[in-house]
Amino acid sequence: MYKCETVTRLVLPLYRSLVAKELLSKYNFTQVKAAEKLGTTQAAISQYLNSKRGRKDASTSQEFIKIVKTAAENVAKLLATTNMNTEEFRVSFCDLCTELKNSNILS
Repeated sequence: MYKCETVTRLVLPLYRSLVAKELLSKYNFTQVKAAEKLGTTQAAISQYLNSKRGRKDASTSQEFIKIVKTAAENVAKLLATTNMNTEEFRVSFCDLCTELKNSNILS
């Protein structure tokens, strides 16, 4: 059965990791600035960048990775180019969760 707790535990770290990497590589954010935007700590951003958090599992489907990566790229652009705040970032995760559920990747 589909549960938000499971998605948060499994998908949120990957999503944050991909957004953080995009912010730093494409938009020249510092780890501190990325952490502020994502509502986390600089240490967490460092762990995302060093693949200690938010790693892709070898058993994860390519379709799943594609959806999460596209969402991460889109939200990183919004974080970098608009006044998107931390709460709006959190809502973007809920939107991703809904998209994954509707695509039948999550059940």
